[in-house]
Amino acid sequence: MLRRIVALLAAAALVLYGGAIVWLISQETTLIFRAGRPMGDLRPKVPFEQVTLPEEGGSQPIAWVMRGAPDAASPAWVIFLHGNDSTIASRLNILHDEQLSKLGLNVFAPEYRGFGGVEGTPSETGLDVDARAAYDYLRRELHADPTRIVIYGWSLGSAVAVDLASHVDEAAVILEGAPASIVAIGQQRYPFFPIRLMIRNPFESIRKIDKVGSPLLFLHSPEDEIIPIEEGRKLFDAAPQPKQFVEVRGGHVYACERDPRFFPAIRAFLQSHQLLP
Repeated sequence: MLRRIVALLAAAALVLYGGAIVWLISQETTLIFRAGRPMGDLRPKVPFEQVTLPEEGGSQPIAWVMRGAPDAASPAWVIFLHGNDSTIASRLNILHDEQLSKLGLNVFAPEYRGFGGVEGTPSETGLDVDARAAYDYLRRELHADPTRIVIYGWSLGSAVAVDLASHVDEAAVILEGAPASIVAIGQQRYPFFPIRLMIRNPFESIRKIDKVGSPLLFLHSPEDEIIPIEEGRKLFDAAPQPKQFVEVRGGHVYACERDPRFFPAIRAFLQSHQLLP
């Protein structure tokens, strides 16, 4: 009788474990991207225009274009790639855009498929394609010189930024709250499951960072509970020179708003590489 009970319990545990695996696999898109929310009503206080990016496959993501100081001789462009669980119209994404514009940069803020009302289902490949479409539009339509393009990624957007920078020419890369690997973070959160075998969107920046050929600035907060700073340090250690790591305060979400050193650190980095006067 005891053996039968143990066998039944073991079988039940296996069924529950298998069901949990199936659930995690089916919910991956929701857990990683948290997309689907509408654009929202917030808009930048600086002048901007909305453009549509032509893309094969019919996704047609959009982007906001904000031009910096009009009297600058040749202002640099920054492609700002936001993270998950937000849109280009989220408050802190707009704050980034406005502050980067105030530094004297032209800002190009693309939206991904599945986010902010853009059609499509997000995936790692899809976001990478959308970022490349943004870069290509900036080069072809706005005639941006690659030696004056900065690629900026925040959170999940940092993985998109690393992928983009590993395939194109740019002047510099800025990574805020950057994970070395979404697989590794998933394994930490679900230690009893074979996440690497299950995941379809691994976002492993640590496997691509060595292909980035421009100066790198890492911004990360020790209080970051979403992407632990150890993840950012791991990615930094794998990155080629020249590179700089700046610790900021405010956690994963609010550092840009709460740490007065945040945007001055960006300014100093860009000035050191002749991208700002």
